[in-house]
Amino acid sequence: MDNYRFILSGGGTGGHIYPAIAIANELKERFPDAEILFVGAKDRMEMEKVPQAGYKIEGLWISGVQRKLTPKNLMFPLKVISSLVRSASILNKFKPHAVIGTGGFASGPLLKVASVKGIPCLIQEQNSYAGITNKLLADKVKKICVAYEGMDKFFPKDKIVKTGNPVRSDLISLSENRDNAMQFFNLDMDKPTLLVLGGSLGARRINELIEDKLSFFKTFGLQLIWQCGKLYYEEYKKYDSEEVKVYPFINRMDFAYTATDMIISRSGAGAVSELSIVGKPVIFIPSPNVAEDHQTKNAKALVAENAAVMIAERDLDTEFEEDFTDLMLTKNRQQELSDNIKRMSLPDATKRIVDEIEKMLGKG
Repeated sequence: MDNYRFILSGGGTGGHIYPAIAIANELKERFPDAEILFVGAKDRMEMEKVPQAGYKIEGLWISGVQRKLTPKNLMFPLKVISSLVRSASILNKFKPHAVIGTGGFASGPLLKVASVKGIPCLIQEQNSYAGITNKLLADKVKKICVAYEGMDKFFPKDKIVKTGNPVRSDLISLSENRDNAMQFFNLDMDKPTLLVLGGSLGARRINELIEDKLSFFKTFGLQLIWQCGKLYYEEYKKYDSEEVKVYPFINRMDFAYTATDMIISRSGAGAVSELSIVGKPVIFIPSPNVAEDHQTKNAKALVAENAAVMIAERDLDTEFEEDFTDLMLTKNRQQELSDNIKRMSLPDATKRIVDEIEKMLGKG
């Protein structure tokens, strides 16, 4: 039987959506006749991104609790009840054989109702510090797929399987040659290249840093591929030149990773997983504005393995130039970071997660 029905739920950010889409693609590969439905939060980015990937999605009226006391918080209990009722209706109608949650608001009510109904549930936690939704669901689900060691401080040990995080399939084996990648960005073959990533929307503090350090980078003979983000492109496109290539968004990340010698990046779970597979020296600048400061915890997990450099935003003015110079001038250190981060990669993550789903279905 491969006409299974699966529901995937996760969203709010790309870090929850893209793993869910990768898992759906692998399920479709193994079970071509399977029906797949996504459940997300209304008005969040999954309502746009999931249909773009070719899947149907239903929306719940749900959002997170605001940290400050706001009128929105007064609506929260009502949203939870509404989402539980709507989840029950979706489950009764679709009758899934398994439900998979990748974190985010919508996965909470859906997996809660599914587990009460006795439907096998699996959650995938991308970060080194578990999100609140997944922590609340831990006792209800059959399996918990994680990307880091030591997750038994959040979840029951007997349910944990270390699989890694799903990443885009075009990055698993970077087959592009450097000549093609350099030509794509119109870069000089003989100059070292720095890739700057602040996420698809951009990161204000990283952009300010790069703007401030353009002449500093020039002293090393560096050329830059700078993804400043859609929100900031109008502000920074004036710096586009022979040595500095400014983009709102890079569609060919395989070319970007092949062309580069060193990377500056945020440390969301998806970025960390991708960069582990890419295996280039990385300086992480975690966003301090995320739940539970999980980006700092993700970066520290790599720093502890001597697999990356991390600089907190508050320390950029005092530490960046020294740390960057040290890394730039020490080839052995670059190689060491490169080797160690690659060792932490788990390129078969999506397949291993779907293996666990198969076991839940009694096929493994």
